[in-house]
Amino acid sequence: MKVLAIESSAVTASVAIMTEDTLIAEYTINYKKTHSQTLLPMIDEICRMTENNAADCDIIAVSNGPGSFTGLRIGAATGKGIALATDKPMVAVPTLEAMAYNLMGDKRLICPVMDARRQHLYTALYRLDKDGKPQEVLAQSLLSYEELIKLLNEKNEPVRFIGDGVVPAKQAFEEGLTCAYKIAPAHICTQRAGSVALAAKDMAEAGEVISSDAFHPEYLRPSQAERELKRGTVSNS
Repeated sequence: MKVLAIESSAVTASVAIMTEDTLIAEYTINYKKTHSQTLLPMIDEICRMTENNAADCDIIAVSNGPGSFTGLRIGAATGKGIALATDKPMVAVPTLEAMAYNLMGDKRLICPVMDARRQHLYTALYRLDKDGKPQEVLAQSLLSYEELIKLLNEKNEPVRFIGDGVVPAKQAFEEGLTCAYKIAPAHICTQRAGSVALAAKDMAEAGEVISSDAFHPEYLRPSQAERELKRGTVSNS
């Protein structure tokens, strides 16, 4: 099985090609460029450098959220376009679960956190099973800093944080957490397409493949425009 994976749920843009046993290529940029500028050139580059093309892949895997509305939409459009053009199935990989794959071998409670602004985080909790695969303890959720701190203190287990939400929440964690915790080191603390590919391989083997038409991002909350529309504050101009 050969997987082409796309990750664009936050600032990080990452693409990868993985076979059964080998990560053939991974290209990751964590810089302030829009994913509309980066994703397709990055895919072209890893295909060129490895003498592959998208049609050689068996599945197209895309990190489907939560995360940035714009980033998720660009990733979805890119992946769906490739899947449609090559007539390949897709795998919709939960973003936070893919991040947990970065920490295979860790025995602590894994807590991916993504900045959702306004002192909120997209988060979930996982434990790794004997094969190193994440098992869900808490489903992907939108929680305030205070809600997550309360939950972790109640569990009172050693925690490993991963993700860009650590930086804005750092002071709140330092002041509020009573459980032991560590933060993942920089080289594995951001989203990686290699982990999306690995998660997708496991999901595909379990039969969790879908058509490009069935792929939709999971936002966990309405967009700002939708919230403003609900409040009746969207300009008609």
